[in-house]
Amino acid sequence: MKSSDLKPILVFDSGIGGLTVLRELRVLMPERHFIYTADDAGFPYGGWEEDALKERVISLFRGLLATHDPELCVIACNTAFTLVGADLRAAFPEMRFVGTVPAIKPAAERTRSGLVSVLATPGTVKRAYTRDLIQSFASQCHVRLVGSENLARMAEAYIRGETLSDDAVLAEISQCFVERDGRKTDIVVLACTHYPFMANVFRRLAPWPVDWLDPAEAIARRARSLVPLMADVEPLIGEDPAIFTSGRPDFSTRRLMQGFGLTVR
Repeated sequence: MKSSDLKPILVFDSGIGGLTVLRELRVLMPERHFIYTADDAGFPYGGWEEDALKERVISLFRGLLATHDPELCVIACNTAFTLVGADLRAAFPEMRFVGTVPAIKPAAERTRSGLVSVLATPGTVKRAYTRDLIQSFASQCHVRLVGSENLARMAEAYIRGETLSDDAVLAEISQCFVERDGRKTDIVVLACTHYPFMANVFRRLAPWPVDWLDPAEAIARRARSLVPLMADVEPLIGEDPAIFTSGRPDFSTRRLMQGFGLTVR
């Protein structure tokens, strides 16, 4: 069997942050082709009104599913999935969706100090979904929610090779660090798929060492568990497509996509 005979896996994000998830998916699903879709025309999602964002994402998926007929969809965006995940499953019951949610449960299991921060977009911070995760899995911890207005944009710029000032980055992450009764925050959940690209910057600027928790590997493991591994599949040939809803990604973005083995269409 050829890899081209298998249905592709669709990876969706508001921008290019979902590449952190795609990278892990390819490790665990080497026999599959992927379709990367970035809703750059709607980026960033953090400031959208909920009803408008729901309508937009469901409308986009109506077209994507009809055009590409994927085996599985990975929503590599916390802001989108915490809001629209249930609606997508209701609207397209024949399709399987793997979502991205803040990694609050593993953070609560790993913390020693009991002080955990969740670095996210404003949209993810205000979701009832996020607060339900805290209530269900981290009620014994002190969880600080930090909603950054600017960090997703900054991460996109950083990924493309632009220079960011330390002060600007520190202003976005400084609230993650809490000291209380001799204890300090020891885990920061990266609750936006853009943020892991900046993890080395965060580590350098942090006032003390913490574990920056990236959920990408866990998302990939979940996707792999839902898609059977096909034996005797010929190696992949050619690059996977990247779709941008604006239809106008700039040169640096196209070059980045090439680096990830993606061809912009």
